[in-house]
Amino acid sequence: MAEIQTIKRILLVEDEPMLGNLLKQRLEKENYQVVQARDGAEAVKVLKQEQTDLVLLDIILPKMSGFEVMEAINSDPSIHSAPVVIISNLGQEGDVERGQRLGAVGYFIKAQLSIEELISKIGEFFASK
Repeated sequence: MAEIQTIKRILLVEDEPMLGNLLKQRLEKENYQVVQARDGAEAVKVLKQEQTDLVLLDIILPKMSGFEVMEAINSDPSIHSAPVVIISNLGQEGDVERGQRLGAVGYFIKAQLSIEELISKIGEFFASK
């Protein structure tokens, strides 16, 4: 009997509408269910209400930074935790280390990664689970 493939839910936290919509469309084309949040506070609200399989998190966000979102995930038991992959333009070593220290399973710098490469990395992540 074939294993039933469950659709993976991804929370995409990106405040840049064009990039957010492009990523959402591309992820949905790969049969992921995508929930979008445009700022950090909205991301925390979604995580309190819904279970997700992965969080794609920008760092520079309105209302609450991505780092603050990760701190909230780590400190608030009412927030559904999910693996976090950071996608940001912040590429300083200190930023990457802070993201890893807060529990990010991946850290990708937008300028160094195409959408196709990101989609591939997400597929690899789910395949390894």
